[in-house]
Amino acid sequence: MFEPNPWLISAVGAAALAALGGLVWVWRRRVTPEERERRRRLEVNAHGRITDGVITEVLTVEAPSGRASHLLHYSYDLHGVSYSAAQDITDLVEHLRRDPGRIAGPSSVKYLPGNPFNSIVICEQWSGLR
Repeated sequence: MFEPNPWLISAVGAAALAALGGLVWVWRRRVTPEERERRRRLEVNAHGRITDGVITEVLTVEAPSGRASHLLHYSYDLHGVSYSAAQDITDLVEHLRRDPGRIAGPSSVKYLPGNPFNSIVICEQWSGLR
């Protein structure tokens, strides 16, 4: 009768876990920075809380390719702490109701309660622009 070797079973289990970990690592490496940022925005939108903020400026930079990049700078206060942040809104321009260069002033900001540094002013499903 065959009696299983505990060391062999442990080694096979460890190899299976290492292979699974490798697959997860490869899968995560294939995610582009743009996709990671999109997922972050949607996570903040789904689980975030809303507070008042102020858009201080929108920087527009022309790339050598001719495509413009838009970086929205904003600030907000939570529980006596002031936060300043920036959000790349280049991929969200189609969701804007006006020219990115003309955005300034009061807005709403969504932030994650456990990490208030993680915040957005706009995403694919929500806009704090007034």
